[in-house]
Amino acid sequence: MNRTIQVPISKEDAKSLHAGDYVLLNGTIYTARDAAHKRMYEALAEGKELPLDWKGNVVYYMGPSPAREGRPIGSAGPTTASRMDKYTPQLLDLGLGAMIGKGKRSQAVIDAVVRNGSVYFAAVGGAGALLSQRIKSSEVIAYDDLGTEAIRKLEVRDFPVIVVIDSEGNNLYETAIKQYAK
Repeated sequence: MNRTIQVPISKEDAKSLHAGDYVLLNGTIYTARDAAHKRMYEALAEGKELPLDWKGNVVYYMGPSPAREGRPIGSAGPTTASRMDKYTPQLLDLGLGAMIGKGKRSQAVIDAVVRNGSVYFAAVGGAGALLSQRIKSSEVIAYDDLGTEAIRKLEVRDFPVIVVIDSEGNNLYETAIKQYAK
């Protein structure tokens, strides 16, 4: 791996990363998927507080499976990030430091990543069982009624991700295609 980063992520760390870097994350990240994003979006539209301050924090687009005995969480693979694209620029403007998911992002999200000096990481899809081994604790902190889509606080150790979109807007999905075509 190229780098180990403590999360929540600092602006300096986010800006030092480049598309294609391999990174291990250590610290606290939060899960949120479609339903949680929609609820946060509606709360902001109504002038209400969000359940947590996203400044510098990392959101993992993931809904876990039930935990096996003795484990804090079940399989914990990433979900398709583009489903959150409608809501993401607003969270980035509120200080969201980074996102973890899989797949491409809209131009509006890429613009917000650049505007806010954030980063978009990808976790390997299909590796949820392996990724769950990097999660040391899991606690629902908001929207418990959403079940697997509740917001969870995760403590992670050496959680492997790849920088897909860096703070300058470089996009690994685009550059990798160009490199492969050569």
